[in-house]
Amino acid sequence: MKNDNKKDVKSGSKKKIVKMDSNFSSQNFIYTKNLKRIFAVTMIIFVLLIIRLGVIQFVDGAYLKEKAYSQQTINQIISPKRGNIYDSTGKVLASSVPVDTITVNPSKFLEDSEEETTALREKVAKGLSEIFELDYNETLEKVSSSSQVETIAKKVESDKVDSLKKWMDDNEVKTGINIDEDTKRYYPYETLLSNVLGFCGTDNDGRVGIESTWNSVLQGTPGKIVSSKGSDQSEIPNAEETYISAENGSDITLTIDYNIQSIVEKYLKQACDNLQPKSGGTCIAMDPKTGRILAMADYPDYNLNSPFTPNSSLAATYEQLSDEEKNNALHTMWKNKCVADLYEPGSVFKLITASVALEENITTPDVAGEFYCSGSQKVADADISCWSTTPHGYLSLRNALEKSCNPSLIQLGRKIGVPTLYKYYRAYGFFDKTNSNLYGESDTLFTKEQSVGEVELATMSFGQRLNITPLHMITAISAIANDGILMKPTIVEKITNTDTGSVTDVNPTPVRQVISKETAATMKDLMQSVVVTGTGYRGAVTGYSVGGKTGTSEPPIGKEEEGYVASFMAISPVEDTQVALLLCLYGVQKGQQGGQVAGPVVSQMLTEILPYMGVPSDNLGNENSSDLIQVPDIRNKTFTEAEKVLTAAGFTVKCVTDQDKNSVTVADQVPKPGVSLSKDSIVILYDNTNTTRTSVTVPDLNLQSVYQAISNLKDLNLNVSIDGSGTVVSQDPPMGTEVEEGTVVKITLKNASGAAH
Repeated sequence: MKNDNKKDVKSGSKKKIVKMDSNFSSQNFIYTKNLKRIFAVTMIIFVLLIIRLGVIQFVDGAYLKEKAYSQQTINQIISPKRGNIYDSTGKVLASSVPVDTITVNPSKFLEDSEEETTALREKVAKGLSEIFELDYNETLEKVSSSSQVETIAKKVESDKVDSLKKWMDDNEVKTGINIDEDTKRYYPYETLLSNVLGFCGTDNDGRVGIESTWNSVLQGTPGKIVSSKGSDQSEIPNAEETYISAENGSDITLTIDYNIQSIVEKYLKQACDNLQPKSGGTCIAMDPKTGRILAMADYPDYNLNSPFTPNSSLAATYEQLSDEEKNNALHTMWKNKCVADLYEPGSVFKLITASVALEENITTPDVAGEFYCSGSQKVADADISCWSTTPHGYLSLRNALEKSCNPSLIQLGRKIGVPTLYKYYRAYGFFDKTNSNLYGESDTLFTKEQSVGEVELATMSFGQRLNITPLHMITAISAIANDGILMKPTIVEKITNTDTGSVTDVNPTPVRQVISKETAATMKDLMQSVVVTGTGYRGAVTGYSVGGKTGTSEPPIGKEEEGYVASFMAISPVEDTQVALLLCLYGVQKGQQGGQVAGPVVSQMLTEILPYMGVPSDNLGNENSSDLIQVPDIRNKTFTEAEKVLTAAGFTVKCVTDQDKNSVTVADQVPKPGVSLSKDSIVILYDNTNTTRTSVTVPDLNLQSVYQAISNLKDLNLNVSIDGSGTVVSQDPPMGTEVEEGTVVKITLKNASGAAH
């Protein structure tokens, strides 16, 4: 039985095994091959993620950090105050006055519905565009933008800000419009020193002039307030703020003297108005001992407070110009021609040639007959004429400079030779910029030394066919006036840190000894001869020793339409020179020579500059001081009392009042107290009723005798101040000027002798 059961079991188990003909598959089974693919893809993704994290961390980390910071913070810029610019006497030439900048936060103009939001934005845009005279559509675009801040108006004056505040109150607009403090550049004297000072743009960055070259000193460093903002871009209340204070710009004090600058500009303008040179004029006054620039003027000038408005000479044709031409014309108007424009100095440059010859012992001043002028000089295949139609004959060096003889200087140039001349040109600084820190200084143009032929040597010897700036010319002649020592020209005297009060002085900088002290003394003596007995006689100033040199340069070949350049270089006093002065008039007519048209202008300038500087006069001119009477101050006295005082002093009196002279007091007088006048001069007295004052037209006194001039002025109730002897060569105010009765007209007299070149 047992065996049978075992068999049954075995046989039964075999019967349960079923062999299948097809492959078996299951949802829960993963093939090894697919598993490898999934693992590979996973590893690739993992590696890419690691690489991306590396890029984010190490490549883009700084950028993303900065972006996140900008999204999470509000930076409010604190503008620094731009430093002031002063003249050497302490007058403010440029300052920054408080104004405001108007901005909006568009995200804050939100209401409950889209229609209400649109209406609010349109109302704000309309109000802002009307108050600040802006385009409505452009303003609406800013008010509706997605930007955090939009600028509406810059440099807004207080009256506009007051209007905005009132509008905000009336329309209950409490948020979204910001009024931020700012500054605007202001120039109190408007046109004074305009081409030197330059101006600032709306961002308070200097555009041209000193404002540009000294921008980093004047501008300062902005500060800022950093606070946090939330995801809705609004400031988080009570969040921690970081305050970084602004560093204000430093003040700059110039070497320019306001009074000397005013004198120079006054007479430069008169000369240009009278002579109408095509390209205006320039004038520089310098202290030769220090290189400090006392005055630097261009005419025509422009108004620094409205620099994009054409001046009177440009306005006539400005609207007919293309946009590019307008831009070029404005840049020309802003240019400082004293350093930016080149010119041929003409006969003034003869002083350089003469100084080289003396320093090299090639000649001495008074060798009789050393040079010969037949009216022209043969050079290579050309005949170079002298300016004078009458031959000068035999001359010494002194005579040659007095007569400004071209052939004599050509002969002297040959004796010196090109290598020696170029050595001294280099020593005088003609091949380099002066490093004056003035905006736009140009390089000079000379023929390369190895290319100089006979003709080039000849023309350079008397100052033609070479191109320098007026600043180069006066700097070189100032070296002669300064015992042969060349000084670096400077325009800035000191820098004052407005935050700390510390002062940095800009000290005079000697460059090199160009010629000996002895040669310099001889040259100054020769320059004085030019003024005393030569072509520069119109540049003389009564009571002061003046040395000088005239110049009249021809236009470059092919540019004859530019006209001639008339110039005059002067130093005074000769023995101990305090001031050097160079006047250039560009584009004068043929025949208007430097001695003739520039000499009298220089004389007028120095006549006022020298006494102002405290330079003692060696005589009192044609009027004896004992004959002059000082006008007393009789203001606040009754007309009766004032009349008695003035009559007793020797004056003629004219009372302008309709009231009782025994009770009404004098409110004003012409001339002012302190003026010294001759006996019988007239004094006009006015009360305080603003009575219309009588004006008269100054007559033309040119070439009149002193007696004729006095008579003509007295007929018009005008007073006179006399300087010199002979006939009238200049007058101030000029002919045609409308002035009050009693005004003092200054006349300068000269003896009509010599020639002008």
